[in-house]
Amino acid sequence: MSDMHTEKVPVRLGLVGATGLIGRRLIEISSAGDDARIVGIARREVDLPKGARVEMFVADPDKWGEVLEAVKPQTLICALGTTWKKAGRDEAAFRSVDYDLVLSTAQAAKESGIANMVMVTAAGADPHAKSLYMRVKGEIERAVSNVGFKRLDILQPGLLKGGRQGDLRPLEAVAQVVSPLIDPLIPEKWAMFRSVDSDLVAEAILGLSLRKAAGRFTHDNEAMKRAAREWRAKAAG
Repeated sequence: MSDMHTEKVPVRLGLVGATGLIGRRLIEISSAGDDARIVGIARREVDLPKGARVEMFVADPDKWGEVLEAVKPQTLICALGTTWKKAGRDEAAFRSVDYDLVLSTAQAAKESGIANMVMVTAAGADPHAKSLYMRVKGEIERAVSNVGFKRLDILQPGLLKGGRQGDLRPLEAVAQVVSPLIDPLIPEKWAMFRSVDSDLVAEAILGLSLRKAAGRFTHDNEAMKRAAREWRAKAAG
């Protein structure tokens, strides 16, 4: 009696925000195994990591829904986001990416039949926050929560550690150096703002993308650590 070998079929995961720190790490980590395969959508050509196994589609944002409908990923991962500086310190330009583009992409994904979404915001996201950044993050969490996904995972990482490509953020770079000294001094009630490695966030996203239970779930650094361990166990198995 001959042995039967069943080839593992990777789960297809849609990704918008492939050029950022989290997006690139998602592509690299998923490419190392056979459990998940990223299908990325971007507005321009993307310089992919070496050895990346990924499908990339370049299209205007108003066509992203058509791409999603064609490729049918199980889950949409949204790692879109800009900075106050990159937006030219203009509130409308900042909102156009961190709110308008995220929401329109979520709505297009839902309309194309995608049931699940994983999105990255930030620790401290609050629609009533005084900080524009935190307020917009909170507003988009609330808006996407009303889109109607079967499952929505919202990741709220603290300070992200990891090398960004072509996106120099001096204050962030300084914070990364001092975070091992500062993190233990941050009171437990503010633990959500402690630094977290971008690899761990990417692994958490992959782990959460494969979960089936319906609902809306918010994940701080500690919850992301648990989801990342879940992914590592699956990848090792």
